[in-house]
Amino acid sequence: MKTPAITTRAISATSAAPTTRIGQPPLSQRKIIGLAVLLLLACAVPFLVGNYRVFQLTMALAYSIALLGLNMLTGFNGQISLGHGAFFAIGAYTAAILMDKANFPYWATIPLAGLVCLVAGFLFGLPALRLEGLYLALATFALGVVMPQILKHKSLEHLTGGAMGIVIIKPDAPQWLPLPLSQDQWLYFFTLAWVIVLFFAAWNLLRGRIGRALVAIRDQPIAAQAMGVNTAMYKSLTFGVSAFYTGIAGALAAIGVQFASPDSFNVFLSLTLVVGVVVGGLASISGALYGALFIQFIPNVADDISKAAPWAIYGVFLIGFMYLMPGGVAGAIRYLRQRFFRS
Repeated sequence: MKTPAITTRAISATSAAPTTRIGQPPLSQRKIIGLAVLLLLACAVPFLVGNYRVFQLTMALAYSIALLGLNMLTGFNGQISLGHGAFFAIGAYTAAILMDKANFPYWATIPLAGLVCLVAGFLFGLPALRLEGLYLALATFALGVVMPQILKHKSLEHLTGGAMGIVIIKPDAPQWLPLPLSQDQWLYFFTLAWVIVLFFAAWNLLRGRIGRALVAIRDQPIAAQAMGVNTAMYKSLTFGVSAFYTGIAGALAAIGVQFASPDSFNVFLSLTLVVGVVVGGLASISGALYGALFIQFIPNVADDISKAAPWAIYGVFLIGFMYLMPGGVAGAIRYLRQRFFRS
């Protein structure tokens, strides 16, 4: 029996997609050197700026993990989510409750928060299999809207603290470190370690067979199913893994802020994460870092420019980014790099 022409064309188009960069060979020596230099700069930054800037960079690193998880779902798999702020809240409250009520060490709450969100995301992804496009977006949007109300409910008030939230004690740096670090510097390096591990795991996952299957489901779901890809299982697992990343980001952010409140995880957070994914670059691993820097620092820049209408300035920045870099920051950097080496 011959392979249908549509299947052959779909698989060819998927492998040749310029924005996904799936199934590539190992990193070249030039890229390894570039990553090593970038890592050295990241390690040097906390010693060059004040504690408040270190705190902001820590939050940007936490956001980058959430954006990477959302990008795996939306950019690579094509499922639109407008409610990932709910998983961010679940991860934050899991860490806060374990630290406040059960006296868990802060480092042990991070993987547990990710596992809780993994289960929650997988279970939510099962009924969401019947929905696509805008219908899925609205379902996830409803999840983001309802989550703050759930956290304030009287039946959970003894755990979540209701509208008052939970206050967390910021951890001190371990005594065995060779250099004395402040609390903010230690949390920065702690978050950076999670970023390195999770980004490497995502890169390794997306560059292989699983990544090609996700992109095939996104571009040609019928052709992918005809080739034997279990689309239902891949979609549910992708939702779960995406929630896993977002939950870890929420736990890290809650520890950094020292506070978890229902009003901090409203639907605006979910929309902000979507903005970060698009600005950074869809179907791009490095785009998560660029998008995180945008959503962390651009609102502050807009507020410095105009105290009267900061969100108007923010909108101008957003329109400018989309107009000048329609493929996101990662796409623009990729284009400039190709032009530079070609010339």
